[in-house]
Amino acid sequence: MEKKEIIEKFRLSENDTGSVQVQIALLTERINHLNEHLKVHKKDNHSRRGLLQMVGKRKGFLLYLKEKDIEAYRNLTKELKIRDVK
Repeated sequence: MEKKEIIEKFRLSENDTGSVQVQIALLTERINHLNEHLKVHKKDNHSRRGLLQMVGKRKGFLLYLKEKDIEAYRNLTKELKIRDVK
């Protein structure tokens, strides 16, 4: 249910499920969930590696969006409460 709600909130058009904004929002949700998991299971290195890969992928999407549409990037980072990428 959460995935559908995120897609509904960040989509650009009626059939949009794969735009950069939607992908960043979905990755952010998965990253936050995995962070909570790793607080309990500190030695779960397999999940930690997956987390780092997701963070890297999200960073790439954010850099792309920042270059393509700075205003959408600012709105998205503000709404998702994530830091500015360099």
